[in-house]
Amino acid sequence: MADPIFPYETRLNILHQPLELIDIPKFAETVDFKWFNQTLCKVNASVVRIGVIEGEYHWHKHDQDDEFFYVVSGRLLIDLQDRIVELSPGQAFVVPRSVVHRTRAPERTVILMVKMPESSRQVTRKNVKKRSSTRGAKRWTNLKRFFVN
Repeated sequence: MADPIFPYETRLNILHQPLELIDIPKFAETVDFKWFNQTLCKVNASVVRIGVIEGEYHWHKHDQDDEFFYVVSGRLLIDLQDRIVELSPGQAFVVPRSVVHRTRAPERTVILMVKMPESSRQVTRKNVKKRSSTRGAKRWTNLKRFFVN
């Protein structure tokens, strides 16, 4: 179930094993959530995820990993600190590690993402606040400028 503060449905279980057919359009048709992310399969050390999204994700960064986005249908906006990248179907973009970004979809959009498994933690408002109690409020103070309330 989606968290009310971060209303995203994220499923990390791997749905498909090697040599299985993956029908992206058929799977996307079954999604009723506004912001849905599901791991489809593992490829070498990375995972491929489908996102069926509408709306915006929060500002965040990945300290250890790059993140690849490919638009299947719809339109994806990737906000960076100094520009906005707009992707249409058939287009892709890589956000390098440590780059603060936010993704937005002004309409229902289906994307594929290639990234490291969830063991590579992303820095977000939620886990920075949670960890700040053990690492001190200074860390949150330094990072909160990257996030939109």
